[in-house]
Parts: sequence; structure tokens; C-alpha cells
Amino acid sequence: MTSESSLFSNRWLPLLLVAPLMLLTVLFFYVPIFQALYWSFFLERPFGGGSMIVGWDNFARVLSDPEFWKAGRRTIVFMVCGSTLAVLIPLILALAADRKILMSLPARNVLVWPKGVAGASIGVVFAFIFNPFVGLLAPLNSAFPGIWAPGIDGTDAFITLIAAHVWGGIPFNFVILLAGLQSIPRSLHQAAAMDGAGPWRRIFDVQLPLIAPQLFLTLVLEFTESVTSAFSLIDTMTDGGPGGSTTLLVYKIYTDGFSGYDLSGASTQTTILMVFVVLLTAAQFLFVGRRVSYDR
Repeated sequence: MTSESSLFSNRWLPLLLVAPLMLLTVLFFYVPIFQALYWSFFLERPFGGGSMIVGWDNFARVLSDPEFWKAGRRTIVFMVCGSTLAVLIPLILALAADRKILMSLPARNVLVWPKGVAGASIGVVFAFIFNPFVGLLAPLNSAFPGIWAPGIDGTDAFITLIAAHVWGGIPFNFVILLAGLQSIPRSLHQAAAMDGAGPWRRIFDVQLPLIAPQLFLTLVLEFTESVTSAFSLIDTMTDGGPGGSTTLLVYKIYTDGFSGYDLSGASTQTTILMVFVVLLTAAQFLFVGRRVSYDR
């Protein structure tokens, strides 16, 4: 067996190799987090020049704002609907690819392509696709005028936002779930088939229980990712409209901080959102993770 000392003759070499990544993580992750925590207890002037400690007053002001709660409710709806579909659709595609149906081999490669597309680009493309005049639904809108109007109807705009988010989340979840399905021994499928289990019975009694770790991973990542990844989609597709119907909490933080110059309020909302994500992730591990078995 090769020892660690033979791999790295210099004990400082491993630290030097990971130092750039550690530096980037500290600068662009931990420093902003602590800065937001600091500003949430101070009243910051928009253009610098000093600050004044106000304690919990920022939290009281934010929590008494009706727009904050509206954005929070939209965020939860988006998180639940978008994350559920972003896992369910790749699961169906992975099950189809695992069964090697017609055209499943080239489809595996095609389904991975969207992972290389930036979120802002996805927003631009879907804004064009769902355009009521030149998009895919233009014929439907011509036959039934006003049935699809994301520019003035908040529900239609919210649907386009969820569709773009789900499409962008398919590649990663598809790869993870397909890898889990393909790691299941074929002997289990054969034994279940010999016992008289049909395709649907094998899916629910054999495949889904055995890929529970992969399902749990994708659900945790999707629920946490959906809270923040929607910003680029909102910024390029709806700008939070119409009438604020697509203003999620992450976009409200941006508009309050960079358009309204309310640095303390934006930092306070960031802190609340961060605590919410941490509690959500902890709850998933506490109530769902315990039921996941990693032994096959």
C-alpha cells in the first residue's frame, strides 16, 4: 500500500495545492457572510461615511414589512414546485434511459448539454420561447387572445420562471439519478421479474428504495439551490414583475440593496434567508436523511 508520505514528500505541498481554492472560498463566501451579519446590526449609510449600531431594529423593520413576507411566500412556492419538478422529471428520464428505450443512448448526451448554459442565458432563451407573440405559444395566443400573457399576468410569468429553473436543473440531477440506477445489480431485477413483479412494481419496490441516497442528495441540493439560482432568471426574464409577482426574496434583497441603497435592510434579509436555508437543510437531514439507507 502506498503511504501518504510517499505521495507527498513535502508536508506543505497539499496545503499549497488547496490554498487557491481556500482563498477564493474565504473571500467570496465567508467574508460576505460575516459582512452581512455585521451590517444587519448596523444602520449603514448608502455611500459610506460611517454607520450606527441599531441592534435588532433592522430585523424588526424587515419582519414588519408586508413585502418581505410576500416575497418569502413566493420563494417557498417556487422552491417547492421548482425543486419537486427538477427532481421528478430527471427521475423519469433516468428511468427511461436505464431501460434503454429507443434513442436513449444519444438522449443521455443531449440531456447533459444544458449544464453548460449560464443561468442568465437560460433566462434570455426562455423569455423568447414563452413570448406570447413570437414564441412557441404564439399560435395558442392567436387562437385564444390573452390566454397566455406573462408580461401582464403574474401567474403566467411565475410559470415561465419555474419552467426555466426546471430545465436548467435537469442535467445534474439526471446524471446523479442515472448513475444510481445503473449501480443496481441486474440480478435484483431478474429476481424480481422471476417473482412475477412487473416493470412498475420493480420501479417502486426495487429501484426507488435503492436510489434513495441519490434522491435525497438531489432534493437537498435542489431545495437549497432554488433559493439563490432564481436571481439570474428573474433578472433576465421578468425583472420581478409584473406587479412584483416574480420578486422572490433573493431578488428583493438585490433591489433593496443596489436600487434602494438600503444596505442594512438587504443585509438583514440576507441573514434571515441564510438562517432559513440552514434550518431547511438541517430539517431535511433530521427528518428525511435518517430514513435513507446507504447499505445495499
